[in-house]
Amino acid sequence: MATIKIGLAPTRRSIFSAPAAVEYANYTREKLKQMGVDYVDIDDIAEDGLLHDDADRIKIAEKFKVEKIDGLFFPHGNFGTEYEVARLAKDLNVPVLLWGPRDERPNEQGIRLRDSQCGLFATGKVLRRFQVPFTYLCNCNLEDPEFERGVKNFLAVCNVVKAFRSTRILQIGPRPFDFWSTMCNEGELLEKFNIQLSPIPLPELTSEMKVAKEEGTKVAETIAYCKEHFNVCINDEQLENVAALKVAMRNLATKYGCNAAAIQCWNALQSEIGIMPCAANSLLNEEGFPVVCETDIHGAITAVMAEAAGMDEARSFFADWTVRHPDNDNAELLQHCGPWPISCASCKPTIGYPLAFDYPGAVEAQAKHGEMTLCRFDGDNGEYSLLLGNAKGIDGPYTKGTYVWVEVKNWKRLEAKIVEGPYIHHCVGIHKDIVPVLYEACKYIGVKPDLYDDNEEEVKAYIRGE
Repeated sequence: MATIKIGLAPTRRSIFSAPAAVEYANYTREKLKQMGVDYVDIDDIAEDGLLHDDADRIKIAEKFKVEKIDGLFFPHGNFGTEYEVARLAKDLNVPVLLWGPRDERPNEQGIRLRDSQCGLFATGKVLRRFQVPFTYLCNCNLEDPEFERGVKNFLAVCNVVKAFRSTRILQIGPRPFDFWSTMCNEGELLEKFNIQLSPIPLPELTSEMKVAKEEGTKVAETIAYCKEHFNVCINDEQLENVAALKVAMRNLATKYGCNAAAIQCWNALQSEIGIMPCAANSLLNEEGFPVVCETDIHGAITAVMAEAAGMDEARSFFADWTVRHPDNDNAELLQHCGPWPISCASCKPTIGYPLAFDYPGAVEAQAKHGEMTLCRFDGDNGEYSLLLGNAKGIDGPYTKGTYVWVEVKNWKRLEAKIVEGPYIHHCVGIHKDIVPVLYEACKYIGVKPDLYDDNEEEVKAYIRGE
């Protein structure tokens, strides 16, 4: 599971009860500890452990930068000092969680100690003035289930933003000529999102394969893993090439500092090494290093986002929207030649031959059914969005490759979105509901969320704690 570090900066305002604000800040600290949240505190800077002084705020910002926090959490122990919250958030440029505990009943004299909710209204306004995006978890008690759910959701949002902003894709070969749909704007991805590409030619890959074979140890380990976890229906030389390809791609990713890859899987590669790369891709995908086909850079970015949204607890799979289900008008076949990780499979996968090519090295297996999220990051003419929604696996006819039939709420609406764009026939799936996480992460990365289930109000309600 991914580890996210947040900066904890409880806040108060002077005219309300300082002791009550300290009390609730400490309650919040204990709750986060119980949840196992990794946080950096300010109690060594602010005398009362609360954000309300500008000199403290400068020191807090310095500490949080040194600690390399991934997000900011501002519990409002009382009304809070909204401008200090906004100044700190603007300086750090990380996702922000805004929350305050419900206020107590006024006492017999009509005195109120905190007015936390009122302060949240003020802080939201000032954050907007500072043009700081933020996540709002509605006013609730620490013991309410929506608090823990909201914090965990926010941690996953931080993980997506962190992964997205530091993405570097190993591009192995140019896109296949026939795949104009997978072209991308490398300069624009860098300028808009700081997403970098590390392009290498195919001969650099084959050279690294030779090095891997000569070293031998990692290749032998990979061969043994394949024989244990797959039905191997290719010969020993071909299996050695699968293993060497996997090791070579991993080594090159390390060399160039990449967190995902996109490979020109056909057809120049086959004449060089005599195999399809699908099984090697599958092995890397199972390790949590996403590899996608047909040099689909946007597909690789999508996979990075999906895995981060799932807090690295589930593996993603890269698929084609392929054909309509023969008997279900809201169902579709998701399929590819075999890059899916084995943890997605409902049976022991087979390394064999693909549907459309005469070379070995593809994987065959039906994926598990169950609930899943499907998504696609893409862009046209400088505008980028993220198509996302839910699906469930259902029964359907057998087909070659790695595949699963899925049912969605309204296939015609989804189909129109794919065709009308900016999307293509590729998507990423994961056996986990990450729709609220990805939706909320979009506000921090400058990408428009595009919900194909047309359920934006439901997703917003989940995020705010309903």
